[in-house]
Amino acid sequence: MNQTEKIKSYLQSQQVDAAFITTPDNVFYFTGFRSNPHERLLGVAIFKEAAPFIICPKMEIPDAKAAGWNGEIIGHQDTENAWDILVQKIKATAGNIESIAVEKSHMTLERLEALKERLTNLQVSRIDEKINDLRVIKSEVELVNMRKAAELADYAIEVGCKEIAEGKTELEILNAIELAVKQKGATQMSFDTMVLSGPKTASPHGTPGDRKIQKGDFILFDLGVVYNGYCSDITRTVSFGDPTPEKREIYETVRRAEEAAVAAVKPGITAMALDKIARDIITEAGYGEYFTHRLGHGLGISVHEFPSVTGVNEMKLETGMVFTIEPGIYHPEITGVRIEDDVVVTEDGVEVLTKFPKELQIL
Repeated sequence: MNQTEKIKSYLQSQQVDAAFITTPDNVFYFTGFRSNPHERLLGVAIFKEAAPFIICPKMEIPDAKAAGWNGEIIGHQDTENAWDILVQKIKATAGNIESIAVEKSHMTLERLEALKERLTNLQVSRIDEKINDLRVIKSEVELVNMRKAAELADYAIEVGCKEIAEGKTELEILNAIELAVKQKGATQMSFDTMVLSGPKTASPHGTPGDRKIQKGDFILFDLGVVYNGYCSDITRTVSFGDPTPEKREIYETVRRAEEAAVAAVKPGITAMALDKIARDIITEAGYGEYFTHRLGHGLGISVHEFPSVTGVNEMKLETGMVFTIEPGIYHPEITGVRIEDDVVVTEDGVEVLTKFPKELQIL
């Protein structure tokens, strides 16, 4: 049973007439068609009984066909009202539907009103959790792509380390990394690459700029690569020259926390238990107040997806889940350090996708 058939079966069990899925990542998941429609309407309509169809900008119909979608594709031009076209097609396909499931996390109020104006007395429900349940367990085909994305991320860190030199700027190193991985076959980066040096490492989501690398700096790389539609996400922190004892202590504390959490991954352990393992190590070392974010997040088609690995998530891990483990310490007066790996829950433990060394690299 393919993924659209699973949604069809779900709609039948819930007695819901249709689902309309609009997040570009989820459209890709169900159809293989990747699009960035900007403000235009993109979606896949799946029905309790009838065959599904894609609606997209008319200029993208050839791309949807080339992506391998064998079902019907409805196009709309910029001069047309896409909602009129969508609803006409829904009525032609399934009649006057009375209920629809949408991604409430993505469907704007304006779009929902446009739908309800044209389908009166429509009952709207949420399909987000069902999609999360499907996407959270990766198939072997998905894992093959994610292993390759992780391999490219490892290579990107390797390139970054080789580019470090006194007087070179963060942006110069960043540009060299992105050029190298694209030459290796990456379609794009998973998110805006971070190369942060010196005091800027103490900002978990800092912005690279014209700061020049200096001897004694810690340099933090946080980056990801997209391969065949699947993301990787890695962080490594390295030292340019010998670190001070304080910096080394922070680094080794983060490394112990990260490695302990990775080692604990197995089916049945909860997300909150993993967070606690890493957080307790950092807290016991006296740096608890400087670990200011969750331990990790789900990873796949989206760089941040379900589940969230936090201290309050009681969800038990299952075989096939992929997520990040990325503890950090961000001390504004000393340095910031984060170490991040992508991991897969296996039947008897864990597979670590990102393999760049975690011993402190002194360059």
